[in-house]
Amino acid sequence: MTADTVDADKAAAEDGPGARRREQRGWYFYDFANSVYSTSVLTVFLGPYLTSVTRHASDAQGFVHPLGIPVRAGSLYAYTISVSIVIAVLLMPFVGAIADRTGRKKPLLAAAAYVGAAATAGMFFLDGDRYLLGAGLLIVANVALPVSSALYNAYLPEIAEPEERDRVSSRGWAFGYTSGAFVLILDLVLYSGHDSFGLTQSTAVRICLASAGVWWGVFTVVPLRRLRDRRAAARGATNGPAGGARGGAGGGWRQLAGTLRDMRRHPLTLAFLLAYLIYNDGIQTVISQASVFGSDELGLGQTTLIVAVLLVQILAVAGALAMGRLARVYGSKRTILASLGVWIFILVGGYFLPSKAPVWFFGLAAAIGLVLGGSQALSRSLFSHMVPAGKEAEYFSAYELSDRGLSWLGPLAFGLAYQLTGSYRVAIVSLLVFFVAGSLLLARVRVRQAVAEAGNAVPERI
Repeated sequence: MTADTVDADKAAAEDGPGARRREQRGWYFYDFANSVYSTSVLTVFLGPYLTSVTRHASDAQGFVHPLGIPVRAGSLYAYTISVSIVIAVLLMPFVGAIADRTGRKKPLLAAAAYVGAAATAGMFFLDGDRYLLGAGLLIVANVALPVSSALYNAYLPEIAEPEERDRVSSRGWAFGYTSGAFVLILDLVLYSGHDSFGLTQSTAVRICLASAGVWWGVFTVVPLRRLRDRRAAARGATNGPAGGARGGAGGGWRQLAGTLRDMRRHPLTLAFLLAYLIYNDGIQTVISQASVFGSDELGLGQTTLIVAVLLVQILAVAGALAMGRLARVYGSKRTILASLGVWIFILVGGYFLPSKAPVWFFGLAAAIGLVLGGSQALSRSLFSHMVPAGKEAEYFSAYELSDRGLSWLGPLAFGLAYQLTGSYRVAIVSLLVFFVAGSLLLARVRVRQAVAEAGNAVPERI
């Protein structure tokens, strides 16, 4: 038996159904690990808390002056999100190029995940008027999350056959929303009963923020143990030799330039990315700004916001799995377009929500939960069909730019709308343009042709 035969048999065993399912189960747990940051930190606690810290540090006119720039206290959080995402734009393509060139996504995933987890845990020290500390930690964590997610998403084409991807992607999102719901229940107990625990309200919030970082770090161990790196040459990388000789910064940027040139050969894939960039920008902004809208515009308490987000998490599990099943019947593209119609309804409804009316806010939260996970999970699996073999990390870096990396336009528009009008209702309804334009662009993408032009098998339903 030759060495090549032994290697082939070993590769076949490693990529067999049993090994593939084991990797899939491990892969789900990175959603389980990092979704608590997205839920507890970004969606619930950090927006209102950082805004209150910033207002404590503001002048008589309600402005702070980071780097000498006058910023309304209520806009700082949205602007900080935008800054973090611009930095991620510069970093993600480089990391993706290095990952594909070397075939070593896992060490890069570990580094990004633990930097983000450490920054989130450091939010325990955010109190008083330390708004600059909060903004700095938010920038670090919010850069680490999309970088690690790009590497994580790039595993999907490797661990799931084409007909499995909608199911696997949807289960990953469901795992994430399950963890988000569980930790939110614990947060709700701690926050609402902080007096009985001998804690101030501020300390309870800081514990909730820091615990999200600890959770992120602990459960990242599972995917790091289960996932395995493939050799770049074996995966069909064609943009130069794999390995360390050209794996440094210069080589990474040269490969990125080659990737961008290569992506022009797949115009339909680029068209999907543009559509996704636009409509997902709206989704990410709604998620990150919902708690500020609920607390400052609708006058709802923190406990109400936690319960609303908990409702989103619970329904998002069912919604992600249900939309995965709908995609098997109607195709991913049609299912995503239907979900975007629901998002448009949600924004219009949000504009007319009465103040101090938790029941109506809970109704809107339920609608968000039913479409949130599914619209994102199906977009991820649909894109995976359009990625040429051997270029997963680079293409998913571009996808992550659309997912989070270029999602600075929505928060910027939201922040500017509030800065100019002082109304969060105007800010929330300004996001309609992202969903309408994204839907129109997605409707024009010929997804079956895009999959075929990428050299991949076209599923029966897509």
